[in-house]
Amino acid sequence: MTSDTRLLPHSRNGWLMLTAGAVALAIAPQFLPLYYVELGTSALIAAMLALSMQVLVGATGLVSLGHGAFYGLAAYTVYLVSPESAAQPMWLTLPLAMAVAGLAAFLVGLLSIRTSGFFFLMVTLAFGQMIFFIFHDTKLGGGTDGAYLGKPLISAFGATFDLPRRQRPLGIYYVALIQLMLMYAGLALLLKTLFGRALEGIKVNEHRMRAIGYDTYTIKLIAFTLAGSLAGAAGHMWALHRGFVNPEIVGWHQSAEALLMILLGGLGSLHGPILGALALTGLGEATQVLTEVSKAPYVPEKIAALLRLLGERKLLVEGLVILAVVIMLPRGLAGIGSKRLDKSGGGHA
Repeated sequence: MTSDTRLLPHSRNGWLMLTAGAVALAIAPQFLPLYYVELGTSALIAAMLALSMQVLVGATGLVSLGHGAFYGLAAYTVYLVSPESAAQPMWLTLPLAMAVAGLAAFLVGLLSIRTSGFFFLMVTLAFGQMIFFIFHDTKLGGGTDGAYLGKPLISAFGATFDLPRRQRPLGIYYVALIQLMLMYAGLALLLKTLFGRALEGIKVNEHRMRAIGYDTYTIKLIAFTLAGSLAGAAGHMWALHRGFVNPEIVGWHQSAEALLMILLGGLGSLHGPILGALALTGLGEATQVLTEVSKAPYVPEKIAALLRLLGERKLLVEGLVILAVVIMLPRGLAGIGSKRLDKSGGGHA
């Protein structure tokens, strides 16, 4: 293991850029329409999910397709304790959602951690599908149609922040941003500990770590449980933002999208998943903008036809962009400008 924590910035410039990005996210809603504030909240929630998965993929070398199940399970937990007519405070719903997701991850991890590679991938997918069918094929949580829930109340120290309807999206945005920043800070501190170094050692060479006396099974199980619990925080935030649950949020595609965000943002950095989530959300919005622009009367017909073609094929555009990033930016979006920062700051950005 190296003396530096691999997933964190190694230079002052790298940390300054992260700080600038956080400040930009904090002030952006003051200048944006509410539609983009809500879109930004969705991006922050996606970033929380992707960041929780980075504990497995980037830090430990475990690729799971069942991770999204813990995200959806937490959202359903909020629904079960706070149906549409009985909203509960966040200080109750958030710890409960994280605890349920963490417990589920622990139970799944007990078996799945015993496997590795492709088998681990398929075992986690199998467990994720089991959780999906619990909500899809039963009336629990509204079945295939889903159900509305009472959005958790934003409260602290006994006071409830009852924001006007027009201001509520802004409040939810900042709740999501604060949680994302706390999650990043907590993981950054964790990676600097002996436990974090052990995770990195397992990713590099698990057999060597086991040979020198580390209980790699227990370490990976703790990481898997922690990642599931953090995914639960993201799922809770989804419930707070949307006020609705359906089986789609438990499906395996949630895990696949989180993996795409990590790949797009950068597998080798802790902030890569955040960049990937913001970029993927922005890319999805861009395809809709292309469709709207194609309807403008001043756009030539041939160009309008091309814009409509791109706008109607969102997945194709996303696939091409991700492919281009993989080919041109092996370190993802987080790798842009990193060489320059390395020279000026003496480390990886």
